[in-house]
Amino acid sequence: MNTRLCLVLLLATALCRGSPLAGELRCRCVRTVSEVIPPRRLARVEFVAEGPHCAVPEVIATTKHGQTVCLSPFAPWVKLIVTRILNRYLPRAEGSASRPSCSTLIETLTG
Repeated sequence: MNTRLCLVLLLATALCRGSPLAGELRCRCVRTVSEVIPPRRLARVEFVAEGPHCAVPEVIATTKHGQTVCLSPFAPWVKLIVTRILNRYLPRAEGSASRPSCSTLIETLTG
């Protein structure tokens, strides 16, 4: 009986630690950068709207070297990128029946 209890507790611990819910209920960006990063150095830009997980919108860029950088959503050049991403995806989504979630938009840059 004692072995069964230990196995159940071990399984419960493993399931709780693997749960993504705990990690998603907080801001992903602790510190942001407002300096301009040349677009040719960016491979991907992710926009996460504000919500219950975070009070401010987050803009997360990945460079072509794999480095992840949190961009200040209030910097003028970042606002331009976010506006372009939203303009590219939202008008297309409004006319379709299966509208994608607007909370997270990811733009992969090619160039």
